[in-house]
Amino acid sequence: MAVRVDALWNGVPLFLTQLSETLRLEMTAEPFSSVAIQESATKHGADLWALGFTISEVVHVYGDICQAVTQLAERQFAPITVQEFRVLNRSLDAAIANAVTEYSRITADRTSRAETERLGQLAHELRNHAHTALLSFAVLKGGAVAVNGSTATVLGRSLMSLRGLIDSTISEVRLAAPVKARERTVLRDFLTDVIASASLLAEHHGATLAMESVDSALAIDADPQLLASALMNLLQNAFKFSRPGGHVVVRARAADFRVTIEIEDECGGIVEDDILFRAFSKRHGQDRSGLGLGLSIARHAVQAHGGDIQVRNLPGKGCVFAVDLPVAECPTAALA
Repeated sequence: MAVRVDALWNGVPLFLTQLSETLRLEMTAEPFSSVAIQESATKHGADLWALGFTISEVVHVYGDICQAVTQLAERQFAPITVQEFRVLNRSLDAAIANAVTEYSRITADRTSRAETERLGQLAHELRNHAHTALLSFAVLKGGAVAVNGSTATVLGRSLMSLRGLIDSTISEVRLAAPVKARERTVLRDFLTDVIASASLLAEHHGATLAMESVDSALAIDADPQLLASALMNLLQNAFKFSRPGGHVVVRARAADFRVTIEIEDECGGIVEDDILFRAFSKRHGQDRSGLGLGLSIARHAVQAHGGDIQVRNLPGKGCVFAVDLPVAECPTAALA
């Protein structure tokens, strides 16, 4: 409430008071000073940022003042002189410039902090996994332990984690690209390739991976690398949180010109909550590795294809992550 009151006081009422004082000074030939207007507008820009206003709304606030003043003058049959109009415009320019500057400064500062924090966390995770991998490799190279022992397992886990972090980072870069490559992709062939890539990951986690039959006529228009990365993130989570020896199943079906790719795991059940898809959130489980970015990046990648990801709970058994996508534009036999 305090922010809202300050936003009101530092905004239109105070500006009009300062405008009146500026006009009075102009009439008495005293020097014009925009310092007061600049300072209050700077505070107003910060207040509007805190209240969630957009930068265009910040500008419109002052633009509306100009319109209201001119309309009121017309209705009161009190024409504005050229000198008065110059003062009004000069005051509005000073207010808009300082409000927008402060709004932009805060936005850039917060964005920079968030990006620095994210990069710091990423660097920390990469360093930890690389350090563990190097130590494991050094032990194995010394010949004191068996190649197929626990040290090799640690090395494999570290390398898998490194690959996951790198894949997630590459996906973020591809999502930020202005042009995303799309090509006609046969769904069965695409999923077969994804399953082949994920098989070693499943084996590493002690899980079994299977794909149900997919109609060969189903096709989508997609960026194969970006979409494959999204599915790999979902599969990695399925392997990570499934019980030891658990089964992960991939299936696809079509209806109403949409394709749904489902990944079902045996994690024991999950709360159906959108917080899962927020950056830096993590599911409960023994394996707490990673930044918690996988599901967030996966959803953004799918949304870039005109789809979305939903989760369905299977109480006591596991959950199903469903990727919904539009089918390729040309009709297919599967949808006839």
